[in-house]
Amino acid sequence: MKRIVALLCAAMMAITLCACSGSDKELVMATNAEFPPYEYHEGDAIVGIDVEIAQAIANKLGRELVIEDMAFDSIIMAVQSGKADIGVAGLTVRPDRLESVNFSTPYTTAAQVIIVKEGSDITTPDDLVGKRVGVQLGTTGDMYVGDIEGVVVERYSKGHEAVQALIQNKVDAVMIDSEPAKVFVSQNEGIVTVDEAFTYEEYAIAIAKDNTELLEEINAAIAELEASGELKAIIDKYITAE
Repeated sequence: MKRIVALLCAAMMAITLCACSGSDKELVMATNAEFPPYEYHEGDAIVGIDVEIAQAIANKLGRELVIEDMAFDSIIMAVQSGKADIGVAGLTVRPDRLESVNFSTPYTTAAQVIIVKEGSDITTPDDLVGKRVGVQLGTTGDMYVGDIEGVVVERYSKGHEAVQALIQNKVDAVMIDSEPAKVFVSQNEGIVTVDEAFTYEEYAIAIAKDNTELLEEINAAIAELEASGELKAIIDKYITAE
């Protein structure tokens, strides 16, 4: 009987070890697939710049990429709590976020721009004062607009919801990242972006504070992707030079 119990215990330990090593083979990416061309739905798949960059990094680390689609304002918390290994969602490196997570080497730059209806009297960021501005909850645009005195901020869970609010005259403008803005403008008649960008920023990958080993691995992978030209090729696939 003791021998049988010992064999059963050994088997259970082996199963447990296998389960743990299996999880180590995954790289769980938290994202919000409502942010074209960085991450968006194409049929049943989630595709985009961030997805391809994360896949390239996973390949270099010998891991299987697993994508968890969630609300944008839940991504940092998912990384911080260990629900996800990385957050890749057009995340701007910001001081407030650095209090909760570490960030990788930036992999691209972006800008915050303003979308308005054609003929709008909003032609510069200064014209936002006294206006209703739509933003996606938890984004950099949300933070910046919230700091402008005299602006009424209308927050939406998805970027395209803010754009629809603009089209329906529920807001006077939308603040959002430049590349998604191009997509939304191309898909909807009667809206344009203001010529002057509101601000410029860097995108990077969020990683838990205590996971310095993964941070080093991801930074090394990004450096390799830059050196080989693969990183630029991924971005150029979705964003053409004007």
